[in-house]
Order: sequence, then structure tokens, then C-alpha cells
Amino acid sequence: MSSTTYNRALEILNDVCIGCSHCMKVCPTEALRVKGGKAKIHSDWCIDCGECYRICPNRAIRVMDDDFKQIFKYTKRVLLVPSVFFAQFDDSIPRDRIFEIIGELGFTDVCSVEQSVDTLLDEEREYVKNAEKPVISSFCPAVIRLIQVRFPSLVDRIMTLLPPLEITAQYYKKRHEVDGGNPDELGLFYLTPCIGKIAAVKSPVGGYTSPITGVINMDYFFNKVYLAYKQRIPITTKVRVSGEISSKGILYPTTGGESRHIEGRTLAIDGMANVTDFLEMLENEEIEGVDFLELRACDESCAGGILSHRNRFLTAETMRNYAAQVPDTHNLVQDYKKYTSAVIHMEQIEPRSMVKYDWDIEIALEKMEKARELKDLFPGIDCGACGAPSCEALAEDIAKGQGDITSCIFLRTIYEKRGELGIDEAVKIMEKIWGDSRFDKR
Repeated sequence: MSSTTYNRALEILNDVCIGCSHCMKVCPTEALRVKGGKAKIHSDWCIDCGECYRICPNRAIRVMDDDFKQIFKYTKRVLLVPSVFFAQFDDSIPRDRIFEIIGELGFTDVCSVEQSVDTLLDEEREYVKNAEKPVISSFCPAVIRLIQVRFPSLVDRIMTLLPPLEITAQYYKKRHEVDGGNPDELGLFYLTPCIGKIAAVKSPVGGYTSPITGVINMDYFFNKVYLAYKQRIPITTKVRVSGEISSKGILYPTTGGESRHIEGRTLAIDGMANVTDFLEMLENEEIEGVDFLELRACDESCAGGILSHRNRFLTAETMRNYAAQVPDTHNLVQDYKKYTSAVIHMEQIEPRSMVKYDWDIEIALEKMEKARELKDLFPGIDCGACGAPSCEALAEDIAKGQGDITSCIFLRTIYEKRGELGIDEAVKIMEKIWGDSRFDKR
């Protein structure tokens, strides 16, 4: 279950995992199982939403971000900072001081990720006018991957416009070239509040290659900056700051921050469970008359990002307060139109194959029918004692030859009552799923 054709940003630490099954139960694509007392990821089904990371009680899931030290390979080291990062700090900490510390930690330049929002929104409004409805925002990478894997019939509704991060990165790459800079000396690093964006930068969709050099865990970097602030480290270097940003840009990564600027009937939905439920209704054609959907995997959108340090509601409040202090547009808008108008559009996003049964359609249909019959045998309570997240998932595993019918504790009890299965065999089955140590309690 560990092989993958897609970049992943999450890894289970086997020596830390206790096989509690919390992760398995929250995964929106049922990409997790418990075997041998450890959680296992079906990598091609994983969408890097981070729900498993968020809920793991033992911190047994690791974020595979880039090594911070790699920034020093480059002469010009640009940090692309999302507005949500500054909202991690108390209002009493001056923003200028944060910039200074970022420079002291090694970056030569700092810029706001959402600088490109003003230009992008103009493109979005025009796009929605001419596209089949509803149009789904391309901002949240976890939602895009969810649609690719679980709702492939909806991929053609995803807006084929790059998110602000990639447009801003393209802008600074182009400006570096125009200024006569050596491309090999430029390092563009993104500070992410989101696990999904790590995977999106490494394996972008829409026929696009990201110019971003590396991705830095925002929680890790916040702790570095905050510690430096508390220790009052002296500032010995200067950092170039491009802090130009509009109120639209600051609020774009919050719930409703994108959809409020789109004409027609729009909806802003946050939280993976809410997004999944809504996409199911949309796929079943239960939703009508909606022009634009802003779908975000995290509660309060990026303010509730998994790699955020602060409470999401306080973060969103700080962002709103700061947005009220800045203008509705900024001084680089025309520059962005000049340098990025040719790179905003991307190619059509393709479904991401989640082959449940077999590539051969006839074999797949046979296995699908077998899974349906097996599902009818199970109790339907989705207890997870079999090591699969649901009775349907266990039926599918068995049909694919990756599970055993005796894994179901209810069916196993029936076999035991009939005398068809001994207690020693039953214990071995449970040990295979949950590990030997769980049954050695004294």
C-alpha cells in the first residue's frame, strides 16, 4: 500500500504508530487501513488533506516538507509569505520586526503570497461568466485532489486558473529575469499553512510546472521566528520587503474571501466533511442554480490550516482587522498584469485514477459484484474492528484479494458458534490486524 505515482506530503512513523484507527475513520477517501497493529496508507488514494495528521493522538504522522537549510544554496532567497502567517502573532508584535527576523534567519527577500489576488479576481469573474456552472474554485489543493480521486465526474467544473501562490511565484521569477538575475541563483520558498500545498507544489495539476524551489512548514517556521523575537536577537542583515497587498488579498484565503467577489449565486463551504457532503449532492444533481463554489478543506479555510499555530477564529479575526487597515487595491496590480497575464491559465485538470478493482473492465465488474454481495453479509455498523474504515471498504478489500471475510468480528462470532472456527484461530486473525502486543496484556 505504500507505492505511489503521486507526490505525498505525509508519512506514517511505524515506530510511533499505535494502530489506534483514529486516522482511518476520518480519511475522506478511505485510503487508510490498520494491519499488523500499524496504520497503512494506500498512497494513490491519499489526497494530503491532513485530516489524519490533525487527529492522530500519538503524533505518528510526519509532514514531509523541505529541509530549511537548503535555502542557503541560493544567492537570492525569496520567502513567499501568506497573510495567515502574520495573523499567527499577537497584535502587539510589530510586523516590521517579523520581517527583520525573517531576514536574520537567512532570507534576502520577503513578499506577500496574495499580491496576485487582485489580478486573479479579474480573471475569475470573466471565467465564471463564460463557463459551465457551477464553477469550482481551484484554490484549495486538497479539494482538487478529493475531486480527482472521489468525484472524477466533477473535474471539468474546476476552474482552470492557477491559485495566487503560483501566480505570485511566476511574477518574482519573471522580475528576476527582467532585472538580469541568474535563474540558478534564485530560490523561491513558500511558507505553507497547509499540507496539501506541499504536495501540490511537488506534483502540480493542469500541465503546470511550479517555479517554487521548496516548501517550508509554517508551524516550524513560526516557532523559529517567535523564539527569535522572545530572545530579542540582534538584527545584523537587511531584508528586502515587498509587502504590497490589498484587503481583497488578505481575506482571499479566509472563508468567503474569494466567493464574495464573484457575480451570481455563490457558496463558500469549509471543512472537509462539509465539502465532501456537498460534492456528493452536486454529483447526484441535487444542487441547482449555483454559479460559483468556493470549497476549502479546513474550517475557517487557511486560518484553520493544519500547520497553523494559533486558534483559527482568532487568526481569522486578526486577518479581518488588518484588512480593514489597507486599501482595496495595491501599487503592483499593473505590474502583475504585465508579467503574469500569460501564465494565469492552466490546462484542464484530469481525474486521478482510484482503481478499486482492476484495470480490466470485465474483471472489475466481477469483483464489484462480489463486493456488493459481501457487503450484504456484513452488519453495516462500520465498527472498524476489521482494520478497514467501513463494511463496504472491507468488502472491496476482500474482492480485490487484500482482505479476509473472517476479519469481520460479527461473522467470525457466527463461525465460532457453529464450531467452524476455533478460539486460537480467531486470536491469530485479530493479531494479524491489530498486532501481537495488544493480546499480551497481563
